[in-house]
Amino acid sequence: MTRIAHRFGRIEPRRAANAYVRGLLSGVERKNCWNLAEHAGLNGPQTMQRLLRTARWDAEAVRDDVRGYVSEHLGAGGVLIVDETGFLKKGLRSAGVQRQYTGTAGRIENSQVGVFLAYATPRGRALIDRRLYLPEHSWRADQSRCRSAGVPDEIAFATKPALAAQMIAAALDAGIDAPWVTGDEVYGQDPRLRALLEARQVGYVLVIAGTARIRCEGLDWKAAQIAAHVPDGHWHRYSAGRGAKGHRWYAWAWTRIDTHRPGHRWLLIRRNPVTGELAFYRCYAPTPMPLAALVRIAGIRWTVEESFQAAKGQVGLDHYQVRSWDGWHRHITLAMLALAFLAALAASQPDDDHAHLPLTMPEIRRLLAALTLTRHRRTEEILHWSHWRRRHQATARRCHYQRRSHP
Repeated sequence: MTRIAHRFGRIEPRRAANAYVRGLLSGVERKNCWNLAEHAGLNGPQTMQRLLRTARWDAEAVRDDVRGYVSEHLGAGGVLIVDETGFLKKGLRSAGVQRQYTGTAGRIENSQVGVFLAYATPRGRALIDRRLYLPEHSWRADQSRCRSAGVPDEIAFATKPALAAQMIAAALDAGIDAPWVTGDEVYGQDPRLRALLEARQVGYVLVIAGTARIRCEGLDWKAAQIAAHVPDGHWHRYSAGRGAKGHRWYAWAWTRIDTHRPGHRWLLIRRNPVTGELAFYRCYAPTPMPLAALVRIAGIRWTVEESFQAAKGQVGLDHYQVRSWDGWHRHITLAMLALAFLAALAASQPDDDHAHLPLTMPEIRRLLAALTLTRHRRTEEILHWSHWRRRHQATARRCHYQRRSHP
């Protein structure tokens, strides 16, 4: 917290941010403003709500501090991973909310979607940047709706790959040493994102669809057609990294593509040895690379899902109850800071203890909550918060019934 203290011009929001992050790391079950304020010993949630809504501090500058903190503790030479995750919401007033597909639910739901950038090295991984996706027709084209949610006028519509490109460029400009980028099909299909990475001499391993057109040996092929012509002897068995049940073994094949252009490009094909299911990756590197290097980057892409799981399960990434543009970015940034702290502690462990498994981020947070962040509350304080919650819940129910009775 000392690292970001200079981002707050006044002591009140600085103290509130400190209490907010401590609450995110605590054992509080639901990490919204009400419960974080109760954990901090405040009389009401107004201080926490003001921190997210109206207090004067720059969430983008704190995001820069988080990015530098992660790079410092996880080391150089990592991989940047782009992916999005959904936040299920009720109502229509939260910035960017609409009915849209989200992998969080596995279907179309009323939700917000955030595009994230993660950084992964052998020492660990963490989220280092975020953008809230703002749908074009239901939001950006509706100026009054944007103003009511506090969306700045200068925020233009941007596709998810465009948001990913902004974050990658910002990370590279900030000096993040990341020679590789990886992401799923949404990003692999975008030629402008690939062009940006190639212009900056950054290698990539990006998922594409089997129907994607590939230039190979002077002809245009679908990726699935190329896979169908791979001889049996050209498949190689490599692990895509360790999973919960051990190494994830697949058969891999590759071929050079786009040989008329500068640089080195490949189509990488992964085959499940049990089901035969295929996955395809478009790859680029400024210098020649072995197959094993491309396989390693393809396997690292899955670590972003683990980061989302840890961020939501451990530090309340999706526990917010704010509707505004600034409120979303502020909560997400502080949650990313809490997650980065756990990742830094996990990375600092010695690796020579063969009698015990290393401390995981959930175990580190559990120890922090039990040994450092637990407060012993007075009976009066507990009863005060019970009264406060019930009173405000009664007010909310009464207002809800009134709205329902007046169409």
